[in-house]
Amino acid sequence: MKIVRFIPHGKEGTLYGVLKKDRITTIVSTPFEGMIVETSEEYDSETCTFLAPCTPTKVVAVGLNYKDHARELGMKLPKEPLIFLKPSSSVIGPMQEIVCPASSSQVEYEAELGVVIGRRAKDVIREKALDFVLGYTCLNDVTARDLQKKDVQFTRSKSFDTFCPLGPWIETDLDPFGVSVKSFVNGEKRQDSNTSQLVHPVDRLIEFLSSIMTLEPGDVIATGTPYGVGRIVPGDEVAVEVEGIGRLVNPVA
Repeated sequence: MKIVRFIPHGKEGTLYGVLKKDRITTIVSTPFEGMIVETSEEYDSETCTFLAPCTPTKVVAVGLNYKDHARELGMKLPKEPLIFLKPSSSVIGPMQEIVCPASSSQVEYEAELGVVIGRRAKDVIREKALDFVLGYTCLNDVTARDLQKKDVQFTRSKSFDTFCPLGPWIETDLDPFGVSVKSFVNGEKRQDSNTSQLVHPVDRLIEFLSSIMTLEPGDVIATGTPYGVGRIVPGDEVAVEVEGIGRLVNPVA
């Protein structure tokens, strides 16, 4: 099931729905309130603007979580997940512009699998972790790399408005343990790896994170990026493609 958050052209207000080929059927309330119930209200997807598929209270991101990326950097694999936060104000949806801030001269893309939490999770055991997942989405952990190196810690470099594109929808039917993750800049492939390369897989991340903080419905875990990160500049178009989900495209301004 592909869950979308959208605005029909010519109307006001945000809706949730289920995408079926080129049609969107709205659902009662939100997908985070129990059973997903479809209504009789339907829209042509071409007449709708797709938004980020959820509105997280926080995006919890994981650094150095791909074996191939660690090899690329010549760094040891972390024994525990290395985590940081991206604010909700950094979230944008498909085709919205990533804005390069004047304070940075080196903005980079990072293609990632995003995990969307479906219900409140606290102190979850690994064996039950996936029960708390609504689904999965594409995520771009945009980073001001020069500021990251300057500051040492990640907050400023990861937190600019527009630095967390999500979408284009939430895919509820996905096995997250062996899907390809790719990025493209202006149509040229830049990253190409697989979640089988994750140092700490999705179920381990949920167990670890929920032992530290309560994960709320709609929160997102950014599971890390593979090798091949690089620079984007105004005028570029960057795409994140996750097997079994789809493609998230954003222009750069």
